[in-house]
Amino acid sequence: MHHDRTADKAAKLRLDEMNRVKRLLSEAGLTLIGIDADYGLAKGTCGNALQQANLAGERAIAAALRRRPEHLWRTRYHGDGTRKSPQPKENYV
Repeated sequence: MHHDRTADKAAKLRLDEMNRVKRLLSEAGLTLIGIDADYGLAKGTCGNALQQANLAGERAIAAALRRRPEHLWRTRYHGDGTRKSPQPKENYV
């Protein structure tokens, strides 16, 4: 049986990104629901942004953390800071 190591690496990278963002939010005393409210987003937008690509949620979380989105989500942005378009389909899994 064939095992796709590339998919495993991509999944691990996305999980590492999510855990890093959660840690940064916790250290800053921020909540995803609080960021949704502060930035006028629908409840759950930032939570969804942790799981899958969501431009508004990514930008709000990055702004709340005083960081650039491409520094938080390397799988969703090119090295030069531009957002991947279209997003790789694995960013919506």
